Amino acid sequence: MRIHRHLLRPAARLRRSRRIATGASGRLWLFDLDNTLHNTSHAIFPRIDAGMTRAVAETLGVDAETANALRSKYWKRYGATVIGMVRHHGVDAETFLRMSHDFDVRTLVKAETGLAGKLRSLPGRKVLLTNAPLHYARAVLRHLGLLRQFDSLWAIEHMNWHGNYRPKPSPALLRRVLAREGVAPARAVLVEDTLENLRGARRVGLRTVHIYHPGTPFSKAGRNRPGYVDLRVNCVSDLLLRRRPLRR
Repeated sequence: MRIHRHLLRPAARLRRSRRIATGASGRLWLFDLDNTLHNTSHAIFPRIDAGMTRAVAETLGVDAETANALRSKYWKRYGATVIGMVRHHGVDAETFLRMSHDFDVRTLVKAETGLAGKLRSLPGRKVLLTNAPLHYARAVLRHLGLLRQFDSLWAIEHMNWHGNYRPKPSPALLRRVLAREGVAPARAVLVEDTLENLRGARRVGLRTVHIYHPGTPFSKAGRNRPGYVDLRVNCVSDLLLRRRPLRR
């Protein structure tokens, strides 16, 4: 398995020091990206699916039907198609991620208005934690004007150590992120649309917020809120208004 040096970095750090970024609050907010900070189902998911299928087809020299089946199989098994491509075909992860997310996000992103100000008014540090590639995450955050709101970005490239990828919902990943960010589980909150990722966070001891809205594909919310979810909201605005249950 080919491992690049950049895959072993802890995260893309956006602040000069943790002390400056922390301020008065010890709370750490771990935000997912897709269908949490923006509505990926609006237009981007179809582009990602098509890009993944094309990248698999071109990398392995197979037809679109075979590529689509492999894309789906690896995503379901590993949580990210690139993991299966690296593990079973020895592909270069960085090249594959660039190929699969080779599109301009600017005309595709849809999000709630005033999001930067809303994140800024949420007490505590904010860190992005996404299974998506770093270049794609940066592009979305930059377009939304959110880069300055995050102390660091953890993307799929940063979830590889000792030769293995550990994307969400891996408890090992969450413990590693908290250790690197210098925060105990009890002081961290995962804000996420995918229930399985929230379940994993609860096992580690984090508080959890489920972002749910029509069109969210991975969170099939029933009438009852799962026990591992502390709060269910529709958007960041709701989180600001209803975050009282998260206080300890």
